[in-house]
Amino acid sequence: MTLILGLESSCDDSAAALVTSDRQILAQAVVGQADHHRPFGGVVPEIAARAHVEILPRLIRQVLDEADISISEVDAIAATAGPGLVGGVMVGLLAGKGLALSARKPLVAVNHLEGHALSPRLTDALLQFPYLLLLASGGHCQLLEVRGVDDYRRLATTIDDAAGEAFDKSAKLLGLGYPGGPAVERLAKDGDPQAVPLPRPLVGSGEPHFSFAGLKSAVQRAVQNGNHTPEDIAASFQQAVVDCFVDRTRLALEDSDAPALVVAGGVAANQAVRGALQALAEEQSRAFSVPPGWLCTDNAAMIGWAGVERFTAGLVDELDTPARARWPLDDGAEKVRGAGVKA
Repeated sequence: MTLILGLESSCDDSAAALVTSDRQILAQAVVGQADHHRPFGGVVPEIAARAHVEILPRLIRQVLDEADISISEVDAIAATAGPGLVGGVMVGLLAGKGLALSARKPLVAVNHLEGHALSPRLTDALLQFPYLLLLASGGHCQLLEVRGVDDYRRLATTIDDAAGEAFDKSAKLLGLGYPGGPAVERLAKDGDPQAVPLPRPLVGSGEPHFSFAGLKSAVQRAVQNGNHTPEDIAASFQQAVVDCFVDRTRLALEDSDAPALVVAGGVAANQAVRGALQALAEEQSRAFSVPPGWLCTDNAAMIGWAGVERFTAGLVDELDTPARARWPLDDGAEKVRGAGVKA
């Protein structure tokens, strides 16, 4: 049995976890920083990095003590090496390097996106490669064919903003505070999803990629006009995102013979998103898998599991591995015309 210590610090959640190759999470701990960033309406990178420095060492000690395991019993240290806020990434990666060096253990530098991409296999032992993945989070929105560990084919990406970013911006416009995604979902339960005529960018165009910048602008105009309740705006915005997801994912399914559709990333915790994509999978006669909500948001269990998968495949890294702000899963994918660096 392989035992991996996973560390995550790519944004505003500090996390550590002990994960085994037989899908046990022996211990895990996550400390968010919402209180630090709420006054600013979003994550402040410098504040996030300083908080990781204070919090992460305590969490590492906590999970080792909780599992009654010493660092010498761990087979490898897996730490997020990007993409993300590079200051925070550096804190977690340097912690992982220090532990690996002092305990003479291998280092596994994990792509945060691969953590999300492989996370469904932690809780779904029946999920086999390949599968089609909709990865939707605060910083990324992509459709990928997951062929195996370290083997991805990108089918679509965002040409401007990610869906999670659109949720957070819409929440801010509605005065809901930070973090925005869960707040919008709660408010949407009391609204009419057809009340506000919001756009569905690229839907029906045959274009495989995503775009949410225009939708954010439309939400801003709806708020400023004052003709609709916040509940109706939230519900209509959420439905617009769902419609975009379904339309784009249906196109990707036509381009892939993967037998399963998987949804991961922070936005996958949204119940409306889950329900619509599960219905699409059933319509297309594909299996459907989505991690539990706690595994969709940033956590170290998914980094530990990605570490298990990579370590088992013989993929370990040198101690001079750099922290990366940008790190695509499919390095060979063509740059999308008109897209920015997030693509």
